[in-house]
Amino acid sequence: MTSSKRRYHITTFGCQMNKADSERMAGILEDMGFEFSEDPNNADVILYNTCTIRDNAEQKVYSYLGRQAKRKHEQPDLTLVVAGCVAQQEGEALLRRVPELDLVMGPQHANRLKDLLESVFGGNQVVATEPVHIMEDITQPRRDSKVTAWVNVIYGCNERCTYCVVPNVRGVEQSRTPEAIRAEMAELGRQGYKEITLLGQNIDAYGRDLPGVTAEGRHLHTFTELLYYVHDVPGVERLRFATSHPRYFTERLIKACAELPKVCEHFHIPFQSGDNDVLKAMSRGYTQEKYRRIIDTIRKYMPDASISGDAIVGFPGETEAQFESTLKLVEDIGFDLLNTAAYSPRPGTPAALWENQLSEEVKSDRLQRLNHLVNVKAAERSQRYFGRIEEVLVEDQNPKDKTQVMGRTRGNRLTFFTGDINELKGQLVKVKITEVRAFSLTGEPIEVRQALVV
Repeated sequence: MTSSKRRYHITTFGCQMNKADSERMAGILEDMGFEFSEDPNNADVILYNTCTIRDNAEQKVYSYLGRQAKRKHEQPDLTLVVAGCVAQQEGEALLRRVPELDLVMGPQHANRLKDLLESVFGGNQVVATEPVHIMEDITQPRRDSKVTAWVNVIYGCNERCTYCVVPNVRGVEQSRTPEAIRAEMAELGRQGYKEITLLGQNIDAYGRDLPGVTAEGRHLHTFTELLYYVHDVPGVERLRFATSHPRYFTERLIKACAELPKVCEHFHIPFQSGDNDVLKAMSRGYTQEKYRRIIDTIRKYMPDASISGDAIVGFPGETEAQFESTLKLVEDIGFDLLNTAAYSPRPGTPAALWENQLSEEVKSDRLQRLNHLVNVKAAERSQRYFGRIEEVLVEDQNPKDKTQVMGRTRGNRLTFFTGDINELKGQLVKVKITEVRAFSLTGEPIEVRQALVV
């Protein structure tokens, strides 16, 4: 087989961390001489990067795998890889269920893909799920966009939320050094990326595991310090970050975001429930009052900031009154966007074993009621954009209307306007908003701001 003919296909399920891992693994495969194939049926290496947060994502992986496992009987050269959180959680059990698999690898092993594949090409079936120290990554990720990019700042999570499988599958917190993060950002700036999202499962924990404290015993390395250290990377016009944990979210961080011009006025802070007893059962480590204080502080410094979050309904034992506390929180705060989910028991988590599980009917009824309120509130929040001039970073063509381009405001609202993608991709455009919807806007371009070439 000549190297020019070898093709790979990656399907990614789940969170931004997984998307970032997939981009890194695609970079490794391209370094190995593989070409990307949109169609899995034309690929020689098929990689599923999986997620265990919701049950249906897991089921989907199995149905996709079944199809490719059949194909492997006709094409024994086909290489099947399952990466990510399902791989970490199921390990060898996956091989028993799908013996055609060649490689099962947990998320911490993403950077070792080349070595693992070479072992597979040497005739081995490989399971890599043991904890590892994550190697500093020098592979250039194959970014899906040419305008925006993710940069990991911390891997893993030390929290022990009772519903969440992440600590079991992504390992303990490991912060990258500020120097390594800045170097990766500087390279992205040189390549023309305009917006970077700093990523961590629990980004506020950044630096706790790095050496060095001040005389007062404070950690030298905090996420706030990191923002000050990286915010002026040349070429990068916008900075975002996710995901924050209310337990560690500080006024110092909010102040830094208000002070640093490149940091977007957009905060993604999951609250999960509006009821203190449910939060306690979830082991979240804060109260709904504390969450409200965080949002009040953000709005004191940045009245117009966009707030998004995550919420779970139907957690074991959640009463109707407790669910209504979540509705009240959503009503009072007015989120710009909220990711919602009905509780889904994950293997290996404490809450999965509790007796007081709710019925699917109750969970789905609550999810519908919450989603209805989320839509109403998001539509209300959108009104403030009407007639305003917003700066939009153009990312792509509108797939539904080729005469339009689309991008995001600093507050992360998806915005469409008429324009030619070949001229405008990666440009910052001032757009007058003429139409508002719950989760997106339409406008007319007024001027293109030429980014400073450094």
